[in-house]
Amino acid sequence: MADIRIKKYAQTLINYSLKVEKGNLVVIQGYPVAYPLVEACYEEIIKAGGHPYVILKHDLNEILLKEGSEEQLTYVSSISEEIVKRADKLLNIGGGNNTKYMSNIDPKKISTFNKARANVSKLQSERSAKGELNWTLCMYPTQSSAQEAGMSLREYEEFIYSACFLNDEDPVASWIKIRESQQHIVDYLNSKKHLRIVSKETDIEMEIESRIWMNSDGRNNFPSGEVYSGPIEDSVNGQIRFSFPGIYSGQEIEDIRLTFKDGIVVEATASKGQKLLEALIDIDPGARRVGEVAIGTNYNINRFTKNMLFDEKIGGTIHLALGKSYPLSGGRNTSAIHWDMLCDMRDGGEIYADGELFYKDGKVLDKVVR
Repeated sequence: MADIRIKKYAQTLINYSLKVEKGNLVVIQGYPVAYPLVEACYEEIIKAGGHPYVILKHDLNEILLKEGSEEQLTYVSSISEEIVKRADKLLNIGGGNNTKYMSNIDPKKISTFNKARANVSKLQSERSAKGELNWTLCMYPTQSSAQEAGMSLREYEEFIYSACFLNDEDPVASWIKIRESQQHIVDYLNSKKHLRIVSKETDIEMEIESRIWMNSDGRNNFPSGEVYSGPIEDSVNGQIRFSFPGIYSGQEIEDIRLTFKDGIVVEATASKGQKLLEALIDIDPGARRVGEVAIGTNYNINRFTKNMLFDEKIGGTIHLALGKSYPLSGGRNTSAIHWDMLCDMRDGGEIYADGELFYKDGKVLDKVVR
């Protein structure tokens, strides 16, 4: 018997996250292993009067990245561009058979491949900012992802359903409550000019005046539970040590430490994955700047799983993303990458806004959330 939460998952994605309406072209991308959720979403789109179009994802890029010429690596199909140009809604369902299939790829080839596709990503961001395109990224529980997270499949299913509030009687109502709670934080930060983050071996500051803090409430990312913005690009100064490994294309970079001067990474070290770290920040000039600063607020996510869709929302953490900004936040940084890295704030971490302490030991103070 199918898990009723798959149906609730699909209903929430289609009717709440994407808000599919009659006549919408809805593109679903998912691996064959995620077929139960693909099928359930397809059915919900039909019920909503939309037009579903399914693209099956695959791991064949490993062949391209290992065997392909530079011409082949930089070729971008016009079909992929047309999808982003014409779709009204995009649903990307993660969860494949092997989370490590890109682990042995030359970092320079990954850099070349991603840089060539920057325009497609830019187009998606621009259409999204104009309200012409809605997109959502979610995860289907698979054996490979469960193993990566150090869980059994049953445990990982429960983890995902809990993180998404799908165990609740009415998940949409739960997400609306989260939105209301996070809005207090957003309103507070939107009135501030300066942000300082302090934690173990971390003391970094940035200007946020005129930038817009966004309330991530389960629309674009599902699950969600974060507030985020884009700092003034040349204002980031200080150093930060990321508490958890940085994950990129299935490869882990451990003990990342970055030093910023006037918005630019001037020193970057890692105890493992130094070459990949250097390749990523050298993709383009924007890859050395911060495109996003965010606070994780989903306390149903309480462990690191090596999947940033969940990890960046861990209640009690903050994250910075090198590279591309989200235009809706007012960020202006452009890059072929948007790479999130996570810093734990639950043991002594503090955040100050305009010199005022508003966050301590992984939680926003009561005076802000009321």
